[in-house]
Amino acid sequence: MERVYNFSAGPSMLPIEVLEQAQKDMLNFNGSGMSVMEMSHRSKWFDDIIKEAEADLRELMHIPENYKVMFLQGGGSTQFAMIPLNLMVKGTCDLVNTGQWSKKAMQEAKKFGTVNVVASSEDKVFNYIPALDKSKFNPDADYFYITYNNTIYGTRYTELPDTGNVPLVADLSSMIMSEEIDITKFGLVFAGAQKNIGPAGVTVAAVREDLIGKAKADCPTMLDYKVHADASSLYNTPPCYAIYIAGLVFKWLKKMGGVKEMQKVNEEKAAILYDFLDNSMMFRGTVVPKDRSLMNVPFVTDDDDLNAKFIKEATANGFVNLKGHRTVGGMRASIYNAMPVEGVKSLVEFMKKFETENK
Repeated sequence: MERVYNFSAGPSMLPIEVLEQAQKDMLNFNGSGMSVMEMSHRSKWFDDIIKEAEADLRELMHIPENYKVMFLQGGGSTQFAMIPLNLMVKGTCDLVNTGQWSKKAMQEAKKFGTVNVVASSEDKVFNYIPALDKSKFNPDADYFYITYNNTIYGTRYTELPDTGNVPLVADLSSMIMSEEIDITKFGLVFAGAQKNIGPAGVTVAAVREDLIGKAKADCPTMLDYKVHADASSLYNTPPCYAIYIAGLVFKWLKKMGGVKEMQKVNEEKAAILYDFLDNSMMFRGTVVPKDRSLMNVPFVTDDDDLNAKFIKEATANGFVNLKGHRTVGGMRASIYNAMPVEGVKSLVEFMKKFETENK
């Protein structure tokens, strides 16, 4: 069977080149006589893999020396607890509620302190990024939390809140390295790998050094950033294979011209899809145009039966995982870095054909 165009929100498609390299290395990585899955995380081979992955990530995202880069486990969901356990020194944080993931982060943070919800877009099923009123910010908050790109609802920040001396913390899971961001504007960023970096199992975090070493006394060892930073992500056995694949993805991104060039491609892909949706008589996007994500594009018809028919026919034609999240319904095309422009063009052609046949 040939490859499909996989529009899954995560785990999602990987670059063909990366998969082919992994295939080549499967039985014998770099003359070691074994697979990366089999080697000790203390070996020279793996030491090279993890160090190179970190160096490439720092280069791609322009991460300065005063930030520690960590390869962690437990997904983005574990970060929801790890962040307050490490950063909530005074006991409060500000948070903007833009969807399911910020909500889960909020619920977790409430176990450790007070959460001040600065703004929310829940009133319209999170289809926009709310305007922020600075007078509602708490200048004494331990941190200010945002979900940069909302995978389920297809919204993204185009302007960051100015939080002054309060560290800005961001979940970058579904947009990391899809567009250039200034990492120095953040105290901490993290991303589950399974959307734009690699396979599920590793979570990347970049934390400013002054925010490390303040964990609560009863913080579990595995949830203390200092433990992982001091051990260079090798306190316990890390998800070696996922880190190795992530490293291959970073190499691929560098070859593609880095994040700056990738952003141009992503803007082109998103424009192709949004332009079609804006002119279609059958399909329409669900997000306020100014807040549209480059990575996740939710869309609907006005008929649930038609939505179901479209998903079924799209799948049969090699456009898979287009079913929208249950809270939004309809369809969602996730067009991460690894999705080629041809994939989006082909999807639009299929949608045009479907529209003509189902008038």
